Amino acid sequence: MLLRFLHDRSANIAPLFGLAIIPILGIVGLSIDYGRANAVKADVQAALDATALALSKEIESVAEKDRKTRATEYFKGVLNRTDARVDDVSPNLKTTGTGGYELTVTASVTVPSTFAMVLRQGDLKVTGSSEVKWGMKRLEIALALDNTGSMAWSNKMGHLKTAVHNLIDQLKKASRKPGDVKVAIIPFDTTVNIGTKSKDEPWFDIDSLDCNGWKKGSGCTNSNWKSHWEGCVRDRKYPYDVQDDAPGSKNGTLYPVYECGSLAEALPLTNDWSKLKSKVDEMEPNGMTNVTIGLVWAWHALTPGIPYTQASAPAADLDKVIILLTDGENTEAWNNASNNKVTVASHIDNRTRLACDNVKAANIKLYTVRVIEGNASLLRACASNPGSMYFEVSQASQLNAVFAQIYENLASLRLSK
Repeated sequence: MLLRFLHDRSANIAPLFGLAIIPILGIVGLSIDYGRANAVKADVQAALDATALALSKEIESVAEKDRKTRATEYFKGVLNRTDARVDDVSPNLKTTGTGGYELTVTASVTVPSTFAMVLRQGDLKVTGSSEVKWGMKRLEIALALDNTGSMAWSNKMGHLKTAVHNLIDQLKKASRKPGDVKVAIIPFDTTVNIGTKSKDEPWFDIDSLDCNGWKKGSGCTNSNWKSHWEGCVRDRKYPYDVQDDAPGSKNGTLYPVYECGSLAEALPLTNDWSKLKSKVDEMEPNGMTNVTIGLVWAWHALTPGIPYTQASAPAADLDKVIILLTDGENTEAWNNASNNKVTVASHIDNRTRLACDNVKAANIKLYTVRVIEGNASLLRACASNPGSMYFEVSQASQLNAVFAQIYENLASLRLSK
């Protein structure tokens, strides 16, 4: 009987299970803790990304001694996890050789263990980092701005002036040294006013000149037109109406002179911020719409050859950008080959489409803005990126936000890693 009892194994399962259950529970619990830690790590990374982006927008105005506190506030506000303890959040800002900035934000978080203690494992540490780079290359930007009569409606012109003033202020602040950022203002209706300083240059076509259309009875003739001309030009002959060829370089490249009305004179590239603002203030709505000529003269402003010579040659550290804004359909252009007005919108749209394609092929970044009215499909396709560089506003008061968004795009704010 005693020997049978000693050799009996039928009841061993219970004590063996009792001995094994502790490490089994520990391993299961450890996997649960690590699962929690992984979930926290994902949230920590998302919070770091949000913190870095938010802090980058204001860090230059935050004293160095206060940056750590500000970063911690942002991070804790976004993380919002009760099962994790924030140990440290540290921002590190440095400048790059090209005048930009790099901001790195690191964080360390503790996740208290629950089951892992069974295996004598301590609390779990979660760390992460996020880096933001921002700043600009050198920038040359031309604003092709609709100054037609419909811009008087719904205070569109007033809101446009405010938005452009604010953009100029932001660009001025972003400029690290004189000449880093230059801006041109190109108001347009069916013409562009290039001013009369160049009237003695051999750039102009007067074959279609109609002095009676300017100042009837003023004594204007084909021989004395320079005394009456106020500086406006119309579309050149096809195909040069949508190209950047220098005037006089080929047959058909001369600019047809025309009357101006109240159209403000274009301002070539400059970093004279006061002059830029004054030019914006001069703009008054009047006349019909020809988007093509506004876009083409903005292109002229960004190329170093005549008629404007202020632009730099293309370079790796230089971005050239056009912002094209209009509030209406194309209504009137000029066929300089036949000396006739073109009033069929689809025909003018075709010229605009070609101009857009040529500008983009010239490696110029093109933003388009539709203000309440206008050919949305044409302007969307015209933009370099229809998804991120075409903007549409239903109220003129939204223009300020649009130009602020464009500025952020220009500043190349991005998560780098």
